[in-house]
Amino acid sequence: MGNLNCNAASCMHNCDNQCCLNSICVEGSLACQCDETCCSDYEHQKHGSTNMCHIPKDSLTISCQATNCIYNTNKKCDADHVDISGIKAVTENDTVCTTFQARG
Repeated sequence: MGNLNCNAASCMHNCDNQCCLNSICVEGSLACQCDETCCSDYEHQKHGSTNMCHIPKDSLTISCQATNCIYNTNKKCDADHVDISGIKAVTENDTVCTTFQARG
């Protein structure tokens, strides 16, 4: 389980830069750099809707399709801390796993 910080405030699952889901999936099976990844669980909060978040998770399971990342072990992220960036996100493709580091 990883500690997650997410600045995609427009996501329905975000509460105070934390995620309320029990798990997320990072996409990017062909990624060679972080901007080729994204959080597939991002859901844009529509204008006037309330955040679906009830209780932010201190840590959660992170599945990861970015097999070229040094933190990917059998499609699970084993980084102690993960940062998802998406300050102006409208779709999942506007998010990025900034913790991604390509294998040497």
